[in-house]
Amino acid sequence: MKIVSWNINGIKAALNKGFLDWLHSAKPDVVCLQETKAAPENIPDAARNIPGYETFWHPCERKKGYSGVAVLTKIKPENVNMKIGVEDIDNEGRILEVDYGAFILYGVYFPNGSKDCVRVPYKLDFYDKLFARCKEQRKAGRKIVVCGDYNTAHKPIDLARPKENEKTTGFLPEERVKLDELVADGWLDTFREYHPDEAEQYSYWDQITRARERNVGWRIDYHFITSDLRPSLKNAYISQEVMGSDHCPVGIILNP
Repeated sequence: MKIVSWNINGIKAALNKGFLDWLHSAKPDVVCLQETKAAPENIPDAARNIPGYETFWHPCERKKGYSGVAVLTKIKPENVNMKIGVEDIDNEGRILEVDYGAFILYGVYFPNGSKDCVRVPYKLDFYDKLFARCKEQRKAGRKIVVCGDYNTAHKPIDLARPKENEKTTGFLPEERVKLDELVADGWLDTFREYHPDEAEQYSYWDQITRARERNVGWRIDYHFITSDLRPSLKNAYISQEVMGSDHCPVGIILNP
């Protein structure tokens, strides 16, 4: 089962930049998209009705053209949920919870702290509220995958210029500690399971500075899994060669 996560920076833009060609070539079983940036009535039919895939969309209710997530799946889920019961999270179009029975998959667009860091408290609270829900599901015996744009680089190896960004949102100590807490709580960073020391492996590059040409990037897109899914994990990778957004796709192979 190939599960891919990709922040596409707008579904309409992605379609114009070859998203469907990539989809037919990569053949993922499940794709979790972030930053779809489209109200329900504005989602193109070409994205809604893809042969072989069932599609689910959670747009932002608070602001049009902002955030939004989607899941495209070849495998029929038992249940799909857009809400976790926290209003200021649920109305931003940031989460889709897909229950496949053998495991729960979350496709998530974690908040950005914003350039002046005013949304860092919201971002930290978002982490806490989402993973508190996951903790309850784990207590009930559920296995979980949480994939998406986490908007945080965990370790210095995960960005090109760690020293220069120690006071930048996305690499603040209080943001990074949230990923430390996940690891301490038994979550696994799937990419590091297969590439523990591999540097210059990034999933996001700033477009304004044309950082991708120089590979001055950040690894902020992840699949974290509960440790009980480790025997089912067969691979994890970053598709840096795939264009079409300021992020690239990241994927795992899971045989639950």
